[in-house]
Amino acid sequence: MSPPLQVNPLFSSRVDPDRRRHSHPFSPLHNHPPGNQVSPENPFQGETASSTEYPSGRSSTECGDGHLEDIEKSLPIHTIPSLRLQVLQSGRGRHGEQLNKNHEGRCVQVKSASDEPPLPRPRLGIRERLAHFTWAWYTLTMSTGGLSLLIRAQPHQFPGLRHIGLAVYVVNLVLFVIVTAALTTRFVLFPKTFLRSVTHPREGFFVPTFFLSIATIITSTHRYCVPDDPDVALATAPGLLWAIQIAFWVYVAVTTGVAVGQYSYVFAAHSLGLQTMMPTWILPIFPVMLSGTIASVISESQPAAAAGVAVVVAGLTCQGLGIAVASMMYAHMVGRLMQSGLPDREHRTGLFMCVGPPAFTAIAFIGMARGLPENFDHDMDGLVDAAYIETMGVVGAGFLWALSFWWFGIAVLAVAQSPPKHFHLGWWAAVFPNTGFTLATISLGAAFCNEGILWLATAMSALLLLTYLFVLYHHVRAVIVQDIMYPGRDEDVEDH
Repeated sequence: MSPPLQVNPLFSSRVDPDRRRHSHPFSPLHNHPPGNQVSPENPFQGETASSTEYPSGRSSTECGDGHLEDIEKSLPIHTIPSLRLQVLQSGRGRHGEQLNKNHEGRCVQVKSASDEPPLPRPRLGIRERLAHFTWAWYTLTMSTGGLSLLIRAQPHQFPGLRHIGLAVYVVNLVLFVIVTAALTTRFVLFPKTFLRSVTHPREGFFVPTFFLSIATIITSTHRYCVPDDPDVALATAPGLLWAIQIAFWVYVAVTTGVAVGQYSYVFAAHSLGLQTMMPTWILPIFPVMLSGTIASVISESQPAAAAGVAVVVAGLTCQGLGIAVASMMYAHMVGRLMQSGLPDREHRTGLFMCVGPPAFTAIAFIGMARGLPENFDHDMDGLVDAAYIETMGVVGAGFLWALSFWWFGIAVLAVAQSPPKHFHLGWWAAVFPNTGFTLATISLGAAFCNEGILWLATAMSALLLLTYLFVLYHHVRAVIVQDIMYPGRDEDVEDH
């Protein structure tokens, strides 16, 4: 009879199962645990060798579908796994497949920690919870603003639809004020948290969502408050047009500073490896990129033709900067996925962020080309005129739409393979970028005068509305049950 399998005491520290979902979403499988120093003489030496339990809190005689993940994260890369771990690894893949049938008899099947009911948490007052009200809350307002734009752009309207869109626009303004007031209250009550939030290696990447919300407000204001006919708009709302133009130029200046300043700070202050790559790394370039989307909406109705051309030129420049930097980030993202596989289950919705840049660029190309004056001709030779530029914009938009579709498919399959079970604000990534994807589909359908594409966009809009309601429900529920706005459960935690 073969001797019983022995468990190495390396895997012994107890970890709260409810905290497993707060591990870094893109951390590599093998890392040295903090505080564990491994000597070459004894690779199993460390502070974790104090008991004979697994990190998940189960005894060494149990093995389930969830605890091997904890073992892998606790194991220093240069150690030699015990025979027990070799048996477990021989029957499962990198992403947690079932144990090999040849070894099924060697383990007692138990539920993973992620399937166990969460431990009860003490109720906290509003003051304590506001300390964890993060910049990521602006994902709610930018998604709601995007929904109002999508309703306004629907190709198949019915009576009252625009009034619904106007109501969503007003609700978004109210939500923006509430979120801003709550965040300001946090910084007033806890002054040290402001600098910490903007420099935090995780929460800091969500600061640009504030400017993305501003972009949706500027664009929605033009859509709902300015008449569609440019001549009527010039006659009835000249003051509002000038105010929107001023807001556009201020937005371009500020977001350009954010794009340069935040990335410069990250390059100097943080050391982020490929294994820690997150889709949120794209966010600092996102606001300046949406300058092109704003330009595509407001350029046609500017008070002067020269002003409209200037808006288009600025929007095109910012849009080019945004899609170029996003493409560089895509290279890191693909390399990270190739080397380490898909993100953790709870954070796969973040992959939808990659859908946004090409989709919003497609919208900007078509909209800015149409925003040029009909008599626009750069060299006055009849070659580079408005019609020719519009054709180029439509062709480029088609290419970029395909890239968005590819990222959309990757994200959908990743989430479907392992749906998240615990809400966090990253779920809103399934709404705002896909709003741009749907708007780009509408723009292409209108450019090609194709009813099939337009009906596809209508179906996409309906699905996006359901997604918005689904995420909103879980957002409200998470606030009530203290899944967010609670110590250790928000974007202000570095290992979240």
